[in-house]
Amino acid sequence: MHQLFRLVLGQKDLSRAGDLFSLDDSEIEDSLTEALEQIKIISSSSDYQTNNNDQAVVEICITRITTAIRETESIEKHAKALVGLWDSCLEHNLRPSGKDEDTPHAKIASDIMSCILQNYNRPPVMALAIPIAVKFLHRGTKELCRNMSNYLSLAAISKADLLADHTEVIVKSILQGMVKRLSLRTCVRSHLKVSSIYDWWTVRPRVLEAS
Repeated sequence: MHQLFRLVLGQKDLSRAGDLFSLDDSEIEDSLTEALEQIKIISSSSDYQTNNNDQAVVEICITRITTAIRETESIEKHAKALVGLWDSCLEHNLRPSGKDEDTPHAKIASDIMSCILQNYNRPPVMALAIPIAVKFLHRGTKELCRNMSNYLSLAAISKADLLADHTEVIVKSILQGMVKRLSLRTCVRSHLKVSSIYDWWTVRPRVLEAS
């Protein structure tokens, strides 16, 4: 791992975190997977949700990492670590109480989601991401669910068969009113290969039973 990432993440040094943006993307690209794994350790600590310093360090590092991934077009190389960090967010509280702002792990999930799912036209990345993405339809905030539905719709257009195994989960979310922008026609009939409204209706009782 690059020495500056090692310093910032190892010591949770907020004062040096901004210096990561002075480095060339190519200079840190080889360090991104290891940095993501270190962020996962930090964000999984018992006091992370109340530690403002650690949260700030993580947010800055994720921004730097996702920027470098986009600029170097290295998403496939780092997808496993990125999806692993994204998945770990599901182990924590994602929904704020009352009108509070997003929880720390909801912020991480949101920042990572766009980096991963903007690559909806890359099947190897989507094969890793979609099983995690559908989990957020039930566990995430309304904003996460809304954004997720948009990305899943794009993924379905590009590679519909990747979503085929998750038909019932997505239909369940539609029935529960959690996914507002994935229309029944678009998500079920066209993309998930449910060939008619009759086919959808036969799925519906099993979905309702599971809810």
